[in-house]
Amino acid sequence: MRLSIIPTKNDKQYYVIREVYLEDIKKNKTFITEKLGLESKIRERLGGEDPQKWAKAYVAKLNRQEAENTREIIIRLKQDVLIEKDTEQTVNCGYLFLQDLYHRLGIHRIAESIQRKYKFVYNLDSILSRLVYCRILFPSSKKATYEHSKKFVEKPDFAAHDIYQSLDVIAKESDFIQAELYKNSVKMSKRNTGILYYDCTNYYFEKTVAEGNQQYTQNSKDHKPNPVVQMGLFMDGDGVPLAFDIYDGNANEQTTLKPLEEKIFEDFALSRFVLCTDAGLSSDSNRKFNHVAGRSFVTVQSIKKLPEYMQKWALDPNGFRLEGSKQIYNVEAIDEEEHQHSIFYKEIIDHQDADLQQRLIVTYSVKYRDYLRAVRKGQIERARKDIEKNPKKAKKPRPNDPSRFIRNDHVTSTGEIADQVHRSMDNATVEYEEKYDGYYAVCTDLKDPVAIIIKINKRRWMIEECFRIMKNEFLARPVFLIRPERIKAHFTTCFMALMVYRYLERMLEDKFTYCKIIDGLREMFLLIEHNVGYRPAYARNDFTDALHETFGYRTDYEIITKKVMKNILKMTKKK
Repeated sequence: MRLSIIPTKNDKQYYVIREVYLEDIKKNKTFITEKLGLESKIRERLGGEDPQKWAKAYVAKLNRQEAENTREIIIRLKQDVLIEKDTEQTVNCGYLFLQDLYHRLGIHRIAESIQRKYKFVYNLDSILSRLVYCRILFPSSKKATYEHSKKFVEKPDFAAHDIYQSLDVIAKESDFIQAELYKNSVKMSKRNTGILYYDCTNYYFEKTVAEGNQQYTQNSKDHKPNPVVQMGLFMDGDGVPLAFDIYDGNANEQTTLKPLEEKIFEDFALSRFVLCTDAGLSSDSNRKFNHVAGRSFVTVQSIKKLPEYMQKWALDPNGFRLEGSKQIYNVEAIDEEEHQHSIFYKEIIDHQDADLQQRLIVTYSVKYRDYLRAVRKGQIERARKDIEKNPKKAKKPRPNDPSRFIRNDHVTSTGEIADQVHRSMDNATVEYEEKYDGYYAVCTDLKDPVAIIIKINKRRWMIEECFRIMKNEFLARPVFLIRPERIKAHFTTCFMALMVYRYLERMLEDKFTYCKIIDGLREMFLLIEHNVGYRPAYARNDFTDALHETFGYRTDYEIITKKVMKNILKMTKKK
């Protein structure tokens, strides 16, 4: 700030002015911060003292207070003045905390390395960072991402068409990005790679024609008549993503494990870990692949797919134990109220394959039994309503769908083909499923206590949450891109966004749900006071307090001057 003295007809007018560089118009503009009054009036008020000397001392005091962030700032607004046309009035500052983690993870250095390799003119770091921030805060198309990035304090320094050009490079360097991101994350904090989790999911396309790796599948988890691609994802023991790849939508998911695991051996130098998967990936081939020195497996085993003699043993209520107890229980005779949260178990060594001797651990839980029964009760009710609504319209039953409890009779009692379909409840299917209630099985080649095996398997929910976040919060589906390399780039940025988010979650010590964190960041908007700085337009709460305390800078003061914001921006990138 500085003093400005403007001569008038019979006097002089004193002002405190400030020169501000406006990002939106790329020009310096001078604003009146305070009107001190006419020189004669100031002299009169000061009792004859020199007005100019006083005014200079006053401006110096204001500058000193501003440097100490203690100055009271007066904002002057006029009722008869329109706001400037096509000028943003608010900006989002929630991205600053993502930017901090983006730089802590060294993604800016990864982008700079790729930029040097290809020597293109656009700023890949700027584009990649906006793709990551917007995927978390304002998930949308690539064109809309460019528009959303204008909502940040720092405006984009690239054009919309540059984003599409960068996608080909991002896809080509996807493996390099993942490997470097892992190395940087290890430097940032220790990774729990002693246990790895792997799973697959489908992402559908907003189109009807299958081409390339976008294929139709009968096993679509979205139950949509659209082509899909599969994503295979590795996660470490703390829920942080490790690596991913994209496969044809109609590929058998069991075949996706080995290629990505071999990539982890080569690019990540990881060879000693316990791999945990669900039943869909628990083929004998995959188990043997991880039944070697340094690697082991824990995998869900479908009791329904066990040989008849082992299934009979698994469903026998006798022979169960509790961890730390020598007592043998019959789970059908236990006190259910007393053991509402207990997990009973029994185990046997499977000697069917001499090259793969593994432990089959069967658990029983009253809580799990009640959960399955509650789910089935709701599905049976939905099936009954479907019969009432469509008594003669047969539907092809799907696994885990209420239609599996509906029986469709197409013949008469004499065996003739009927003109109409008779639909009724299939009580036999209900009874068949009820006998499995409460029972759960895993296979492993580990020799650890059962409690440790159960604990490892229980954390599989975190990889399901990773998929849920990408689909529901990051809106990774439906996919609107067509070219395979751009599809790969899309999921590469989704993977990076997930990794940045997971580290944010860890820094906040898992005190908040992912909905609270993401929604909280999205709502962190600031009002722009063009001649001064920014004013918070969001509610301060426990989440924002934890965020500011964790990162060491605050955006929730009554006013944030441009100078203070400039320092905050430097802090988010000083890594």
